[in-house]
Amino acid sequence: MKNTLLVIFVFIGFVSCKKDKFTTAPQISFVDITPGFVTSGLPVTAPPELIPKLIFKITDAEGDFGNDPSSPQDSSWIYIKHLLTMDLDSLRFPDLQRAPKNNFEAEVTASLFGSIDCIEPGPPKPRVDTVFYEIYVRDAKGNKSNVIKTSKPLLTECK
Repeated sequence: MKNTLLVIFVFIGFVSCKKDKFTTAPQISFVDITPGFVTSGLPVTAPPELIPKLIFKITDAEGDFGNDPSSPQDSSWIYIKHLLTMDLDSLRFPDLQRAPKNNFEAEVTASLFGSIDCIEPGPPKPRVDTVFYEIYVRDAKGNKSNVIKTSKPLLTECK
């Protein structure tokens, strides 16, 4: 009987300790990098399907994301760190005024066009760099999300 009660209490403990999906600090998770291969020197006029994009999911209890052009400090940002060059880029979220404010959940696509860099000096060109990224976001109230690392690399051909 004691063992049965112990098992029941342990099960209830595991079930009740489920992490809340929507928190004040945004939560992000990696989805994909597409396409997985890109060539350096890609022109600005390249077709959209050739421009590398980082895709991640985001949840937030308040949904305070968006862009206030008159007040950059009240805007939300995406921070992307190139783990080969250690460069940190920041991108503003688009205007999300029509998005639901409570229990915000979305899939975000961010362009990696500006982070297609090749490290110099290195082996003779051409070569391929394997690049991973760290990503986090800040909402309009300044709450920082968890920091994630891409689990899939972007392969960059350096010419």
